[in-house]
This record gives sequence, structure tokens and C-alpha cells, in this order.
Amino acid sequence: MSKAQQLSDRLAQIFGGQLQSNIVDVGEVTIEVAAQDYHDVCLKLRDDESLGFEMLIDLCGVDYSEYGQAEWTTEKSSSTGFSRGVEVASHGYLRFGDDIPEKNTSRSRFASVAHLLSVKNNHRLRVRVFADDEAMPMVPSVVDIWRVADWFEREAFDLFGIHYEGHPDLRRILTDYGFVGHPFRKDFPLSGNVEMRFDPEQNRVIYEPVSIEPRVLVPRVIREDNRYLEPEENTEEGAADA
Repeated sequence: MSKAQQLSDRLAQIFGGQLQSNIVDVGEVTIEVAAQDYHDVCLKLRDDESLGFEMLIDLCGVDYSEYGQAEWTTEKSSSTGFSRGVEVASHGYLRFGDDIPEKNTSRSRFASVAHLLSVKNNHRLRVRVFADDEAMPMVPSVVDIWRVADWFEREAFDLFGIHYEGHPDLRRILTDYGFVGHPFRKDFPLSGNVEMRFDPEQNRVIYEPVSIEPRVLVPRVIREDNRYLEPEENTEEGAADA
């Protein structure tokens, strides 16, 4: 039995029904817990001697609003370029005020993912917790368990709008205080919502609605080979080569 499978079995034995999923894949263990159990599970992950996850390596937010959807999926190549990419079918090309395409509602949208390390037991673990409310995504903070979570949770709040209940100083860390929206959300436009410039008449920096027109720049490579010849031409060329 692999070391990862042993860890997975031990987690199932300790937490039982608190685990919504417990998966071993490519030598890694990923567990998923409900928001109401998240803090208690993390505390036991640190304090249980057989687990001993004393280090939080990373913590980040995830937006699953387009999970499993693909704009570019195709089963064959095209000789006319990716012109279908000009059709707006994803959040990235939307402007402020545009209608948001219908999203996949089969699962909760926002999740917080923590990566843990046990130096003593040489174990690694991924813990995922989904926020119950999409309009106000909120999960418990783990700053009191791992102090390093402080800036990680602030970053997830800033970029995804995930609120960490119990965080001592939850405020933006990468964008400025007047920033509109959360830039890592899938429905955030690539050009943003506002732009700033210096106004010489007012002698100060002002914010305005963004004036950038969205464009789709898809490189097209044209190769001069037999893939673009008509069938009869391709046959004649093949016969001549023979």
C-alpha cells in the first residue's frame, strides 16, 4: 500500500463523515470538507500526532463558475483559423454591464484550497472547502491555526472576494482600496471596470469607466503543405513523387 493511500485511510478513520470526499490521485491526497467543519478538521490535522500537519504551504481561492466548460474544444483541425473564438462565449471578453453567460450550476462556485505539509511524518495534503453562499462566499479563517495563513487569506479575499470569518485584518493586499471587483473571478472583464489617469485641470488622478475596446487576437499560422491542397491535387502530387 502506498504512503498516500495509508494517509487517506488514516484520514477516513479519524474524520469519518466529516469528509465529503477523500481522493488519492497521482500520489496526492485531496480531502473536501464542509464549511462548518473546516476549522475543526484543520485544527485536528495539526494537533493529531499521527497526522502532524504543522506547516501551511499555500492557500488560495478558486472560482469554479466555468468548471468543465470549454470555448475552444474541437475534435478536428481547421484550415480557416480559429474564427469561432471571435464569438463571445466566456466571461473574459465581457465588458462592465454585459449579460453574463449561463454558468454551470452543478456545484458551488467559490472554494478555498489549502496545501499542508507534515515534516515529521513526511505527508502532504490538499484540503478544499466550498463557500455555501455565492453572493457572499464565506469560510472560516485558519489564521489562529497557522499564522502564515494571514496574507494568503487576504490575497484570496482580494482576488476572489472570499471572506474568511475570524480573520483579524481582512482587507485588500494586492489591489488598491478603490479597486472595483475581484480580478480573479471568471466574470471579471479582462480590461477591468475602471481606468485611472492624471487630469491636469483638476491636478489629481481620477477614475473613469474603462475605454479599452475588447479584441480577440488569435494568431493564425498558414503552412504551405499538402494539408491545404484539393484532394485531386494531392493525389497528382503523390503520384508524381512515386
